[in-house]
Amino acid sequence: MSDFLALLRTNRNYRYTWLAQVVSEAGDYFNNIAVFSLALQTTGSGLVVSGVMLARAIPAAAAGPVAGVALDRFDRRRIMIASDLIRAAVAAAFLLAVGRPRPGLLYALSALLMFASPFFSSGRAAILPAIATPGELHTANSLTQTTQWATLTAGTLAAGYATAWLGYRGAFLFNALSFLFSAWAIAKLRLPRGGFQARRDAEASGVPLRPWAEYRDGLRYMRSVPLILGITMISVGWATGGGAAQILFALFGEQVFHRGPAGIGTIWGMAGVGLLLGGALGHWTGRRTGFSGYKRTISAAYLSHGLTYVLFSQMENYAAALAMILLSRVGMAVSSVLNQYQLLRHTPDEFRGRIFSTLESLRWAVMIGSMAAAGIASQFFSPRAIGLVAGVLSSLTAVWWTWADFTGRLPEPADHSPRAHY
Repeated sequence: MSDFLALLRTNRNYRYTWLAQVVSEAGDYFNNIAVFSLALQTTGSGLVVSGVMLARAIPAAAAGPVAGVALDRFDRRRIMIASDLIRAAVAAAFLLAVGRPRPGLLYALSALLMFASPFFSSGRAAILPAIATPGELHTANSLTQTTQWATLTAGTLAAGYATAWLGYRGAFLFNALSFLFSAWAIAKLRLPRGGFQARRDAEASGVPLRPWAEYRDGLRYMRSVPLILGITMISVGWATGGGAAQILFALFGEQVFHRGPAGIGTIWGMAGVGLLLGGALGHWTGRRTGFSGYKRTISAAYLSHGLTYVLFSQMENYAAALAMILLSRVGMAVSSVLNQYQLLRHTPDEFRGRIFSTLESLRWAVMIGSMAAAGIASQFFSPRAIGLVAGVLSSLTAVWWTWADFTGRLPEPADHSPRAHY
């Protein structure tokens, strides 16, 4: 905790970036709760809720290539500000859907909102090595991810109560204002001229923009570096089971433990607590392990995540099941913090936008398939059977990673932290 407070106190650029994250992510949950509740209230159809989820997930996956190329070509700070301003306008447009049974409008606005999001989230990851020194980078990464999980845990709860009090219009207005605040905070960032633009050699800088060719270059680079390819594969491998969890938490709360909405909320809450604990553990571990220790920790974290999820799915005792889902999320958070830090250190600035946006797109795409498969399977199999398969799929990533590490296929790449050479 002292590392986090020291970073916020001494690093002005990171402090503004963090404030933008806290407020805008809190606003996101106001939007999520309000949209899903509004969809059910005005149409009474669970199918419409599923449609909204797909309308959000598919554009988020599709935006990756566009966002990645833009972030590696143009000023990243300006792109992040533009993303915030566009999202503020879209969030305000949700006011038009209040009181009208227009699922098509909810689909369209949800799609626009999520298409604009990777330009900000991947941009935030891409600028992190530029606004933090090499000594601060691990702490900045840990705090960024832990904050994301903290807003998930507290934000959903606060959004539910606040939406009930403020109404849908108040929730959508708060979401719009949160993006305006974020744009203001990002505008306060300061670096020397050109500091927010990806460093490119003179020859590459003079080449006209060729979006698809530049995106392919990013994919080729990703495939050429074993560590980055390995992190990509285990992230996608996790998503094969991770997407199903979005469906299973509701099924376990309602159908397995018969505790209704309170049960669903408690499962999500314990998952959030596990993420926070895992974020702190990942930060502590990253400070004390070298590259070899990092790879062994990833194997243990993924194995623990999958096995405890399997145990969660089979537990008869509710309290024991909650303990298992907490432990499962601890493993997930440890791996996320450590993998993200390695990507920040070892990805060259010229490719950073494409790497982070591609990872985000791939995770979204696989999670969509996983959610759909879990939803279909729930018509034929019990939640416990689906949870068992989801946990095993997540654990398989540990098997592949451990084999690759043991056979020497994951060497440490060069350090590309911008200030590592100063």
